[in-house]
Amino acid sequence: VKEGENIERALKKFKRKYEKTGVVKELRARQQFDKPSVLKRLAMQHAVYVQKLNRVED
Repeated sequence: VKEGENIERALKKFKRKYEKTGVVKELRARQQFDKPSVLKRLAMQHAVYVQKLNRVED
């Protein structure tokens, strides 16, 4: 934290950097085993969802 910098802003910056690294997401994913077929299906569902959102924007 720089001198004179707001603590709230520094915390927000830290949280943003921490989320971008994906540590929490990976930790949650490793808590239980998911079969590769399930992971593939979830990835496909997410891709379809994102495509729908992009179509609506256009």
